[in-house]
Amino acid sequence: MPMTSKQRRELSHGLAFLAPNILGFLVFALIPLGFSLGMAFSNWDLRLQNMFKHEPLRFVGFDNFRRLLSNPYFWRFLGNTLFAMMEIPFSVAGSLLLALLLTRDLRGGNRRTFGLLVAGAVLVGSCAMLAALGAGGSAMFILVTGLACGVLMGGVLGGSSFYRTLFYLPHFCAGVATYILWKKLYSPFAGPINQALAAPLGALSALIQAQPAPLVRSGLWALFAAMAALLLVGARRLKAMWSDGELGGTAAILPAILLLLPAALALRWSPNRAAAWAAAAVAAAILLWAAVSTSGGREWTCARGEGFGEALMLSLALMVGQSVALGLGIVAYHLPAMAANGLEAPGWISAYDWAKPALMLMSMWGAIGSNNMLLYIAGLSNIPVELYEAADIDGASPFQRFWNVTWPQLAPTTFFILVMATINGLRGGFETARTMTLGGPAGSTTFLSYFIFTEGFETGRLGYSSAVAWTLFVMTLALTMINWKFGNRYVND
Repeated sequence: MPMTSKQRRELSHGLAFLAPNILGFLVFALIPLGFSLGMAFSNWDLRLQNMFKHEPLRFVGFDNFRRLLSNPYFWRFLGNTLFAMMEIPFSVAGSLLLALLLTRDLRGGNRRTFGLLVAGAVLVGSCAMLAALGAGGSAMFILVTGLACGVLMGGVLGGSSFYRTLFYLPHFCAGVATYILWKKLYSPFAGPINQALAAPLGALSALIQAQPAPLVRSGLWALFAAMAALLLVGARRLKAMWSDGELGGTAAILPAILLLLPAALALRWSPNRAAAWAAAAVAAAILLWAAVSTSGGREWTCARGEGFGEALMLSLALMVGQSVALGLGIVAYHLPAMAANGLEAPGWISAYDWAKPALMLMSMWGAIGSNNMLLYIAGLSNIPVELYEAADIDGASPFQRFWNVTWPQLAPTTFFILVMATINGLRGGFETARTMTLGGPAGSTTFLSYFIFTEGFETGRLGYSSAVAWTLFVMTLALTMINWKFGNRYVND
């Protein structure tokens, strides 16, 4: 049926209003994407095609991708990117914790309780400032203590509204300006962070020197025991899921590997070989116990890929916890030697071993109070009150209320946050590297996004840089699809 003149007029008016957006999408998104895809299969190199050289531009097929996959620097920079993404579970957990706190009444609910809170805040702040002054702390340490006391008083007087504004404030700040500020904060000699840490590290050095060195090094064994405990928790949970028909055999393979990965890393990185082999032996014993206990079959069966999303999330969380315990254990082993001449503050972004953790701490600072916190606050406000009332009638504890009511109801919000955090983690890092470290020291903070920039705009290899960009796109798309397939199924269940 042909359109009438009125319908054609309405269509033309609608297209006229949409034309700026459509043209903007074509000029700044679709056409550059298609152009970049064509460049990825060409030999475009500004060192070869310029006003002095006229080597013809030609189609090279997948040569750029083959060179990329055989380039050891690509895998190193991919490792930097994945390592930096380890802060995602901590930032998500921090956002959830803040949301839980900021949805409560922080002012006591009545005048008497509010007065007691104000008096308590004044007392705590006064004691903290007197202690800082009496301990002979530096001016920066006293300033940081005063700011902390001011935040405490502001929170008591303003309630959750003050803290919501305070935690969300970094989201309004310009990225480059924030990175320049953090670069000044991380200065190893004149930075406020190291000046504030000078007095506490001196006291800690004296405390460690006063203890027998074997006692301090035994912290390695204690933290390896914590790793084994986390491994046991994960193995028991996976076994229970498998026995109850919630986890398929194929779906359990990758989560089990992730649980065992920190024990394998301990064999390589631990300075104490006996502790490393003990940790590996315990991990092998737990694996053997899980294999023997599940070999007799199960009462309930399910599909092979069933339960992969929940098992993967559990394993990733426990793997991060084990990795933290491993790192702290290694630090505990070296503490006596480090404290012999006095503990010094880290070099942060100027030190090879501290550059990535420094950028991760800064990212966590910005991510904990950002949109993730607001999303969790909105999700918490939409949970039906009747569910909590039913839990109270059943005699549920606060943890049981959270685990059986709050957490399942927040599953869609958590799923969305994790998908977006994964995407941003893979493609992020350019602004921080460009502003703060230029990819150094020694390439320790060169992420894939910054690698794309250096290859395309510093070395001039535009074809190769486009191949890196499209490889990153494929990896991001693949991880997003995996998240969507398994995580969406878990959310819907």
